[in-house]
Amino acid sequence: MRPPLPGLLDEIVAADAGLLLLTDMDFDLGLAALAELAARLEERGVPYPHRLALRPNSGLASGADLDGDGRLGGPRDAEGYGEFTGQHGMALLSRWPVSLVENYSELLWRDMPGNRRLPADPAADVQRLSSTGHWVLRLESPAGPLLLLCFAATPPVFDGPEDRNGRRNADEIALWTRYLDGALGPAPDPPYLLIGNANLDPDEGEGLHGEMRALLADPRLQDPLPGEPTAHWQSTGPLRVSYLLPSAGLRVAGAQVRPPREGQAHRLVSVTLSFP
Repeated sequence: MRPPLPGLLDEIVAADAGLLLLTDMDFDLGLAALAELAARLEERGVPYPHRLALRPNSGLASGADLDGDGRLGGPRDAEGYGEFTGQHGMALLSRWPVSLVENYSELLWRDMPGNRRLPADPAADVQRLSSTGHWVLRLESPAGPLLLLCFAATPPVFDGPEDRNGRRNADEIALWTRYLDGALGPAPDPPYLLIGNANLDPDEGEGLHGEMRALLADPRLQDPLPGEPTAHWQSTGPLRVSYLLPSAGLRVAGAQVRPPREGQAHRLVSVTLSFP
């Protein structure tokens, strides 16, 4: 008997999305968990024949004492927080073919143009910028190809006055501005869709909000859900942390933040697009 996934399948089936990015999903080398999820959804009439997941930085051993506790191998010594390799990863389910174009997950923090890393931050030679991953994917949709800019950033909390997580979070968001500017290679041609969990509200809660505000104001992108909270924690109240930002030339036919399931902090965010 297979263990239940309370409410999760109902949520995905109700959304009926052609493409689904899952964050905080554990990664396994054979993608067995993702295949099992896809099989259960197909049983419910929502097939996702195309699936993609890459090994995340979360839980990946850095070999360095990143948290300064004098020991190696703890969850805070990983490239991104995790108790084992692959914990808190990302995965993509799609009705249409999808392929990897660029993977910036191995980019060292120090090598990101205009980064906020400080000389006192540990392990410059090994510390990656991405706490989970930054992927550029190509989706072959029925209307034509679409670039997907996928990521999940570290929360800008759980540190001290040095604000290392806050600075890293801001730079994980800033990577996309650098990418669109062409600072990481050739600038992408639209259409594209930025999709992921930035773990940062543009105005409320902890974090360096300016980077998120700048991304939302970028004329190359459009914001179909301005001011809509996407998560709620008792300690913070409602915050907007998850985003779907289409490129300026795409037409947004609809967008919503679905009501939360019981006990759910993050909400499912969806957008319906049509090409010009």
